[in-house]
Amino acid sequence: MSSNTVIEVENLSKAYAIWTSPAARLHGPLLGRVGQLPFLPLGTRKLCKRLSHESFRNFYALKNISFQVSRGENFGIIGRNGSGKSTLLQVIAGTLAPTEGEVRLGGKVAALLELGSGFNPEFTGRENVYMNATVLGLTKQEIDGKFEEIAAFADIGEFIDQPVKTYSSGMLMRLAFAVTTRVDAEVIVIDEALAVGDIFFRQKCYQHLEALRAKGVSIVLVSHGMGEVEQFCQRAALLHHGQLVFEGSATEAVKRYYLIEQEEYAQSVASGGALSPRPATSLVTTGDEMAWPAPEAFLDLSGVRQVSNGWARCTAVAVCDAEGRPCVAFPQGETASFFYEFELLQDIEAPIGGLEILNDKNVIVHGKNTLEYGSEVPLNAGAGGRLRFRQDISLELAVGEYVVTIGLAMLANSDYQQRGSMSHAELHTKLIRLCHLARVAMFAVVYRRGGQPVQLLHHGVANLPGLCAVTLVEHVEAGRLNEVSA
Repeated sequence: MSSNTVIEVENLSKAYAIWTSPAARLHGPLLGRVGQLPFLPLGTRKLCKRLSHESFRNFYALKNISFQVSRGENFGIIGRNGSGKSTLLQVIAGTLAPTEGEVRLGGKVAALLELGSGFNPEFTGRENVYMNATVLGLTKQEIDGKFEEIAAFADIGEFIDQPVKTYSSGMLMRLAFAVTTRVDAEVIVIDEALAVGDIFFRQKCYQHLEALRAKGVSIVLVSHGMGEVEQFCQRAALLHHGQLVFEGSATEAVKRYYLIEQEEYAQSVASGGALSPRPATSLVTTGDEMAWPAPEAFLDLSGVRQVSNGWARCTAVAVCDAEGRPCVAFPQGETASFFYEFELLQDIEAPIGGLEILNDKNVIVHGKNTLEYGSEVPLNAGAGGRLRFRQDISLELAVGEYVVTIGLAMLANSDYQQRGSMSHAELHTKLIRLCHLARVAMFAVVYRRGGQPVQLLHHGVANLPGLCAVTLVEHVEAGRLNEVSA
């Protein structure tokens, strides 16, 4: 293991015995031990071993998992329920032993797994701090020196001296997080624990984790919040049925997760006859509405990985200025035109195209698709056709560098007609994601050379539409106010 690696997982498998019956659970292990007794006849030992093996089957919660985590890296582990995420974290943390393979660690691991695990509900918060920190390897003197810092971060006030059984889930998480992250560990493992905190405490937690990462601490995070995985993690592992199906960019891992999540629904839509061939409807554009750039304006996509369910592939992407010329640097507030094209490999119904703009901290500062624009789209598009999109966006963003992710999805026509009456969560489950390209393009927003009102349009990540008025109020005699508009 290299000096820059803190976790190395190699061919890791974890199996659990599934017994054929309650009786087999009792006699199976006994027969296995009898089959190992050297003084018994060979035939008897073989029979006992065979009967022992026939009394159970192995269920693999993890199968042949391999990956590495570098020092100072935020690494996500995602997957559907039952994919093996929590089992993997427990093996890394050392609370479970692997059946096959191994985990090599380059330093101490502090784990925040199931909420409240390791806390005695009858003990006070103070007593649990000392007990937990001792288990994590701190001496009493070290805990004494850190206790006020832990208590201040947890911010649960006088409840620190009350039994933990009286705590809410949020208070329990506050205390557990405060203790775990105050241990001088090279790796911190967190399993869904931050999901129960309020927004203010979650922000404080992530700020603290970023400060630890800056010091070289590695963070391994399991979460069902795909947004926080994309924003917080540089890389991620995607598990499915106990197997590693992808390891790489967190953004790409999340897009692949969505493909897995929609698998059954997409198959049901395709097999249910909803996508039977029909006459394609076409949209006629006029003027400059869809002025397509020259071929030389488009990016080379040969080295770009496409996350697709096989129904479509991206064939063109361009980032241009208002004149249709390829551009990589835009003065703040200028309009950028994003062009992208998808070739359809299967008949689809209402297409949904859109893009996301992410800053250097991996925060999505803008994301919008044809649903949110209310764009008119063809309700049927046949295999072999090409869908072209153009999005003009006023880049009223902070000066800095940005990357672009583009994607194509679809809705069955029956769902598309009802889109306005669906909740966001319901509509989200009806989308069938067809093709995504993560970080396919980049551009920069730069300072304007000058202009009205001043060179800089706004502070912060993005500009928001609005007005600002100023009035000077002067005090006059008799208590009357004279307003002088500025």
